[in-house]
Amino acid sequence: MTDVDIWSDATFMAAVGEAVWAPSIHNSQPWRFRRTADGIEVLVDRDRALPVCDPDLRAARISCGAAAFNLRLALAVAGAPAACTIGSGDVVVHLVPDRGRPVTPAECRLHRQIRRRHTNRSGFAEARVAPGVMTQLVDEAADEGGWLHVVEDDESALWTVAQLTREADAQLKADPAYVAELRAWTSADDDVQGVGRGAAGAAPHPAEMMPRRDFGGPPREDTRDLSGAPVVAVLGYQGEHRMHEIQAGMVLQRVLLRAADLGLATAMYSQPIEVPTVRERLRLALRRPYAPQLVLRFGYAPTTCYTNRRPVSDVIDR
Repeated sequence: MTDVDIWSDATFMAAVGEAVWAPSIHNSQPWRFRRTADGIEVLVDRDRALPVCDPDLRAARISCGAAAFNLRLALAVAGAPAACTIGSGDVVVHLVPDRGRPVTPAECRLHRQIRRRHTNRSGFAEARVAPGVMTQLVDEAADEGGWLHVVEDDESALWTVAQLTREADAQLKADPAYVAELRAWTSADDDVQGVGRGAAGAAPHPAEMMPRRDFGGPPREDTRDLSGAPVVAVLGYQGEHRMHEIQAGMVLQRVLLRAADLGLATAMYSQPIEVPTVRERLRLALRRPYAPQLVLRFGYAPTTCYTNRRPVSDVIDR
């Protein structure tokens, strides 16, 4: 395969088509992609930023890092492996052709999960997650340079993380601008952006241990919240500067894809990260040197509706 073949328009378009299935807050999809003379750039799309819950673009950079991980996987599976470097300004990642090599079985497994992975906004089953399964996710995070802190299965540790999440959620919901922003990204028609009713899950209930965002779902019939079955974990990187946020996004996507490969459903809670004082208290509770980037919950659940994605042509800079 020649360099021209590696970076053909068809290869580029197909890889971007996989990249856009990364997660983002409110399904805002804050990314753009651009061909360059020597590769591909992933950029933050400031027009799709969330000024209230993400004023410094931290979450947008994490999402772009996750999209870059998908892009890298897609290129590897297409026989066009890429090396990536962290960019500057709105260019968060720059990918260039790497020397040819066979795709690995691990890359194939993760790649198959790109379009299967989705955020679970509904309840979890009572089935417990085996410790060995979580160990595999911890290893995936470490191999990508990050960390996944599994919260110990005791009432004290779980309650601390849950309580901090509840406090942050309450502070955010007390801000009318935050509520307005959330409503603006709630879609009644399952649009190509935002969270539609089909993917919203049931409306959150006060009895839930971990408060979910309210995307207008129907009332929840079962108000039980089985805190002992799903596993709570916190994800971060060995640093907390701009470049580390991008790399944390790559860690996040690798963990999410591996979780899907293991048959796990995942829920994500960014509220305690969005409130700086709560984020610092969470860091201290975990005894980590660097601030956490996201709270996750893993368990087993039926497949729910997926959020939609914008057409590839809408996310490419010509």
